[in-house]
Amino acid sequence: MKKHFKTALCALTTIASLAISAPAFAQVAVKDAWIRATVPQQKATGAFMNLTASKDTKLVGASSPLAETTEVHEMRMDGDVMRMGKVDSIALPAGKTVELKSGGYHVMLMGLKSPAKEGDSVPMTLTFEGADKRRENVEIKVPVRALTSSGAAPAQGHGGHKH
Repeated sequence: MKKHFKTALCALTTIASLAISAPAFAQVAVKDAWIRATVPQQKATGAFMNLTASKDTKLVGASSPLAETTEVHEMRMDGDVMRMGKVDSIALPAGKTVELKSGGYHVMLMGLKSPAKEGDSVPMTLTFEGADKRRENVEIKVPVRALTSSGAAPAQGHGGHKH
């Protein structure tokens, strides 16, 4: 019995020392997240939010059961033409808020499995990568909001998450 106790104690000590010596993953605050509501037959929409990392980090992916495909995108001007496309990552410099918004970086949900209805809350997983290349998935619930009659983004205030 003593031999098993010593073996277990040795294993626990090793695990504890590894956990203490492993660098902590950069924490990311997700605030003011929302998904644009869709109209019938619409097959894509965008998700928007503010991301603030405590250490240099990158947003490298996203997923949601609402969509067949979820990608990190950027809208940019190419001469006189606005272009949108997938990006591999979005840099999140330590302590600086990066806004994912219409007309810039955002998360694109494509091949919607059902409409995104105002008032719904949609699960989403954001994948972050630290400077050490370790990845962490962060689960959030994102409220669906319609644009105002002026076409402006809805008032913020809900959908803030801190991880």
